[in-house]
Amino acid sequence: MPKRYQVLLLALFVGLDLLFTFAQYCQLPIDGDLAAIVVPGAWYRPVLHDPFGWAVLSKNAVYAAPNRFFAHAAMVGYLRNVPRWLQVLASPIDSIYLAGALFSTGIHALLLALLAAYVRLRLPGAGSRGAWLTAALLTPLFQTAGFYGQMGIVSRSLTFTFFYAFPLALLLAWLLPFYRAACQQKPLQLPWPLAIAWVVLAVVLAFNGPVVAATVAVLLAVVVAQWAWERRPTGLAAAWAARPAWCSPQALGLGLALGVLCAYSLFIGRNNVENSHPFTLWQLYQRLPYGIFEELTSKLGLPLLLGFVLLNAQLLRRLVPPSAEAQRVRQLLRWVSVFAALYIALLPLGGYRPYRFYLLRNDSILPVLLGLLLAYGLSAVYLLGQLRGRARQWYMGGVLLLAGIFLNADRRLWLRDNNTCERQALGQLSWAAEPIVHLPADCTVMSWERVTDYQQSALNAELLYYWGVTPRRTLYYQ
Repeated sequence: MPKRYQVLLLALFVGLDLLFTFAQYCQLPIDGDLAAIVVPGAWYRPVLHDPFGWAVLSKNAVYAAPNRFFAHAAMVGYLRNVPRWLQVLASPIDSIYLAGALFSTGIHALLLALLAAYVRLRLPGAGSRGAWLTAALLTPLFQTAGFYGQMGIVSRSLTFTFFYAFPLALLLAWLLPFYRAACQQKPLQLPWPLAIAWVVLAVVLAFNGPVVAATVAVLLAVVVAQWAWERRPTGLAAAWAARPAWCSPQALGLGLALGVLCAYSLFIGRNNVENSHPFTLWQLYQRLPYGIFEELTSKLGLPLLLGFVLLNAQLLRRLVPPSAEAQRVRQLLRWVSVFAALYIALLPLGGYRPYRFYLLRNDSILPVLLGLLLAYGLSAVYLLGQLRGRARQWYMGGVLLLAGIFLNADRRLWLRDNNTCERQALGQLSWAAEPIVHLPADCTVMSWERVTDYQQSALNAELLYYWGVTPRRTLYYQ
């Protein structure tokens, strides 16, 4: 088949899957944190009035999310405006779910495009076909049902998508010029307007919460470790002379700026009241092995993907002729494994929440999951281009089997825990005449749990009135 038709089929597959996933995202209910952040409630107001946590420095203030200003600001800006704009095309209730689905699908597509770009830069000979092949290989691994709880990339909670997948997508975009320079063995030289934009984006990234800061800290440790291992220079002058080709003064300055900002973000994040818990650090580290075991054994998805990446590493070593390109692919796989080990080892320092009793969950290890997807996409595309004859046929069959298993797991067009019941409840609120409404207790309504005290619905009522769902601030209980 001509290559242009192969690209067309791959693009068609990715596009159809995005449409399918958009339909799934449209069914997701409103999570219990959304109204408190968007209104906002008193709990989250301090962070919106103190973007850089000066109160932590000057007064040792302790409040919710002191290092998450831009995550909160993005949610407020998007969800106070986009649903109302969409009411030109949809009803007030439909506009809420449509706005959430559009954002989640956009982040989904952006992550796919960025991962494909990283693979294409490492394998320039693969061209646009390689980028679309990467996207097609990774598309089944983005789970909304199936293996979601174990390895979901885009959260079923819109708040968590803003707090985890969105900032990590921005970080991948920020790192892309550095990665391109490293792949091409050229000094990083951004035009000054773009360099200034990268400094601004570094500020945005650092104050998007601990997931970015922790990821940057581990990445910097891995980069420095690789440089030290490969060159092992002595003295400052020798160290500078032995720096990688991409490490220009501009690259060093931008990396140092992001590193310092992330260090400051982690420092003020210590005063996050949401981090409070009664456990010692040693008790949290004791839970870590149980979390790893649970993450690897709860379902088939993650161990299957991990096993396939390990298989790829062995095939690269045994069946692919030695070359500089093959060495670079194997090297990336090794450093992804080092990154994953370091990141997971640091989780007890800040990854605990009551809903993450054993620390590991798809959201807390999202940087590791994205690294695993990159390792799989890069190694699979390279092997499909290098293997010949029967070996290639067997490997292609294995790749198709893996994709089939993941597609089958995520094939539910109608999600079980969908928003049908919640939509009905919002419809009841929209035409209710009384100021306090009794709703059925069949499902949660803009909350993590059923609302049994109508006073607990005050923020939800405020947001529904703002969106035009209700003609007045209508409280409810179940």
